[in-house]
Amino acid sequence: MTLAHDVTGDGPAVLLLHSSVCDRRMWDLQWELLVDAGFRVIRPDFRGFGETPAPTSGYDEASDIRDLLDAHGIERAVVVGSSFGGRSAQEFASRWPSRVTGLFLLCAATRLLAPTEEVRAFGSEEDALLDNGDLDGAVALNVRTWVGPAATESTRELVARMQRHAFEVQLAAPDVAAERDEFDLDAVTAPTLVVSGAHDLDYFAQIAELLSERIAGAEHRELDWAGHLPSLEDPARFNPLLLHFLRSTTSV
Repeated sequence: MTLAHDVTGDGPAVLLLHSSVCDRRMWDLQWELLVDAGFRVIRPDFRGFGETPAPTSGYDEASDIRDLLDAHGIERAVVVGSSFGGRSAQEFASRWPSRVTGLFLLCAATRLLAPTEEVRAFGSEEDALLDNGDLDGAVALNVRTWVGPAATESTRELVARMQRHAFEVQLAAPDVAAERDEFDLDAVTAPTLVVSGAHDLDYFAQIAELLSERIAGAEHRELDWAGHLPSLEDPARFNPLLLHFLRSTTSV
């Protein structure tokens, strides 16, 4: 399956990977900026999100990323991943390190750290709401949990629409498990910036610490104003950080 995606621009390739609370629309406030700055930008919807159908057989997000880049003849790219997209980004960069020129991990998830009690409590509440058919309640819980205090009401409404669509697609589909390969963060060779939000759940602060310790040469930046989705919550403060990293890892 080729993931639904957008691609445009000329110059060094930048791959934008979305959070599981969102879809590729989460990058609307970075898309034109990066193209105008001289980058070739590609942003996909993962399986079961946005315009990409839910999976019907075993799959692997990192392999989907590789196949998408191959389809456009992109050998190397800076990979920017938010939350779930950050988890997929670190796995891609570990398994195919020569293809990643820079790794920007934004409030990234990981398979390498057990969830905290706070995250388990969120998951239990979400499951209970969905089991009871309360889609409105589950969407509201996600917006309340994952969107930080700097966000506008219109941003909260956008996240709600993206999350609701993901629920509708995924709940209507068969339950298909991913078939993910093991990976080793020690294999990452790209310059890496790990970004976390001070208002995010405790789990993601722990992940940021783990990633910055395990990835050679990685830097960690905590944003004192941010929750879990900084690129949406305050793009005026987030975008310069992203642009600076991209310019530091490419020829632009």
